[in-house]
Amino acid sequence: MMALRFLHTVLALTALAATAVTAAAQAPQGTLAKIKERGKLLAGVKLDTPPFGLLDDKNEPVGFDIDLVRSIGARIGVPVELVKVTSATRIPLLVSGNVDLVAASMTHTRERDKAIDFSITYYTGGQSLMVPKASTITGVKDLGGKQVAVQQGTTLEKNLAAAAPTAKIIAFRDYTAAWLALAQGRADAFTGSLNVLQGFLKDNPNFKIVGEMFSVEPFGVGVRQGDSDLRDEINFALQDLWTSGEYASLYRKWFNADPTMPIEVWP
Repeated sequence: MMALRFLHTVLALTALAATAVTAAAQAPQGTLAKIKERGKLLAGVKLDTPPFGLLDDKNEPVGFDIDLVRSIGARIGVPVELVKVTSATRIPLLVSGNVDLVAASMTHTRERDKAIDFSITYYTGGQSLMVPKASTITGVKDLGGKQVAVQQGTTLEKNLAAAAPTAKIIAFRDYTAAWLALAQGRADAFTGSLNVLQGFLKDNPNFKIVGEMFSVEPFGVGVRQGDSDLRDEINFALQDLWTSGEYASLYRKWFNADPTMPIEVWP
């Protein structure tokens, strides 16, 4: 009798093992496995947000975000193919599978977290104002009745509406169009992340950045919901960049300053 029970137990365990193997073989392939099989990482980046992403004098994509995704690709062991995205297209292109990740100066918000997952925060900035050098605007308190250029459909637009409810918001499809509105005198001020404004200011000495930052913007790399293997690789890449000191080198390269906020590093 005991021998019979033992035989039944062995048969049951064998059946369970076979089921597990079959289930594993049929499990849907994650993005990380697809990247390795494809032999390249498709990274969505913006090219209108200096110094996070821009075109250099040779019309080549460069920037802080682009250096980071190339480091992520190196960790995975594949080259990176850059895919241009905008604020409006970055999440739809990610969700539809046209890119594997999005590193596009994107603030991690609770609303966006309903649609996609985010890496740990790799940059924390804040929103500020840029005005002509002769302007009397000194901060958001002076924006009542003023025309302020901003990117449409972004947290920047929402933050501006909350901080300066009587300002006349002029929303544009991207950073470059908003900047041109200020440069061509069609707006009294231009608002965006401080480091992005500094990128535009670099070659335009007739303008200035004024006032205190009036928001906190934690940037994260976006991945599709449930893409935990890829998100882990991104997080580990960012943490290794921090502990090796390479993150600080990249930060100084693009922002001409030392990082002020550390990256979260897990023990």
